[in-house]
Amino acid sequence: MNNIIDTLNQRISDRIRLERESRGWSLNDLAQRAGVSRAMIHKIERGESSPTATLLARLSGAFGISMSTLIARAEAPSGRLLRYADQPLWRDPQSHYLRRHISPQNDFPLDLVQVELPAGSDVHMPASAYAFTRQLIWLQQGELVFLEGDVRHEMHQGDCLELGPPNDCRFINESDALCVYLVVLLNKNSISIS
Repeated sequence: MNNIIDTLNQRISDRIRLERESRGWSLNDLAQRAGVSRAMIHKIERGESSPTATLLARLSGAFGISMSTLIARAEAPSGRLLRYADQPLWRDPQSHYLRRHISPQNDFPLDLVQVELPAGSDVHMPASAYAFTRQLIWLQQGELVFLEGDVRHEMHQGDCLELGPPNDCRFINESDALCVYLVVLLNKNSISIS
């Protein structure tokens, strides 16, 4: 599995560079828009450092896309059927959470992502990560504390939460057991009004 994750990290690094270059942005431009150091972006694009979930959220927000869209553009094969064995996995090097992209890559405005959050993990996500999506969190296993700004949501197995307006958020597993949740993302930029 480590080789699969390493390969995905390289594809994500390549995708970040492609997204930046396709917009005609310099490293400095992206650094200013994302609030991330130029040196860190340079290391990520060269594959010298693996981006954390928080950093990916900042970069995707600067690009005007969701983190899920950014990773899906790097990871998911196209087609209507995405078999379990082919569902791309990515591990956050900081929190060690494991992200599985479940939905096939297509122009459907919905993404399904499963996250395994280890015991004791605390993942920060900036408001920019939520600017282009509507999201539901459906807890499959364990317990999750979700901080949405100053609001604390204590979730238990089977609970489902709709996220409010974009806000700085934290996913926290205060328990000593694994937490597994499904994120359902509706990408606003993919929706056309008839």
